[in-house]
Amino acid sequence: MSKTVQMQRDGAIATITLNRPQRRNAFNLEMWAALGDVMTELNDDESLRCVILRGAGDKAFAAGADIAEFSKVRANGKQAEAYAKIMDRATDAVRDCPHPTVAAIRGACVGGGLELAIHCDLRISGRSGRIGIPINRIGNALPYAAMIALVEAVGRPTVLELLLEGRIYTADEACAKGLVTRVVEDKELDGEVKATAGRIAAGAPLVARAHKSFSRKAGAPLDLKGTDWIAPFKICNSDDYGEGIRAFLAKETPNFTGS
Repeated sequence: MSKTVQMQRDGAIATITLNRPQRRNAFNLEMWAALGDVMTELNDDESLRCVILRGAGDKAFAAGADIAEFSKVRANGKQAEAYAKIMDRATDAVRDCPHPTVAAIRGACVGGGLELAIHCDLRISGRSGRIGIPINRIGNALPYAAMIALVEAVGRPTVLELLLEGRIYTADEACAKGLVTRVVEDKELDGEVKATAGRIAAGAPLVARAHKSFSRKAGAPLDLKGTDWIAPFKICNSDDYGEGIRAFLAKETPNFTGS
């Protein structure tokens, strides 16, 4: 495993740490590639129920891309396209992860950091969170992969405000815009993220995965087919549904197995 992306496992919960604290966890190309490798592996692990993404240290989730290497790996359009393929593999793996994902944001979450975080299902920020994409200051345009994710999450007006002004939002401003889903005090962040992951992991994993899929399809309801409309009801054929009903009536904690 790359030193720049570390993964720890605690039962059904995996934590991925972006580990370049000396650069405020800014992404270099190696780091994007490593994240893609780790996420691809986790996506195939059906024993997982939640994935947490966080930055090492207390200064940043990820302070964008490491511009110091751009002259070598992203100096022109052809190189930028090749760079984006490696980056998109990582962010697509987060977007398509069947398990719920939670971004734990402390400090800077800008540029590529926000492009990653916006693909997570939940984004919990400490009060120190600083969120934005100031790429207008380096003459760079946001690729469509990130543009689509941001517009879906917060709408075109907010995305244009982000990109045209290049302003960095406070955590509370970002929450009001929908860029983050919850804000807590920094000292409470780790505990809140752990509790959130625990609540997710305690639920039926088939239902969590279904809700991720169904919520995406609900964004384009006119495209729903007959089989889509009945898919939620098929969950009632699962062992977990029977276990949930049994445990509720018995006033017991359900033992969901994902089947």
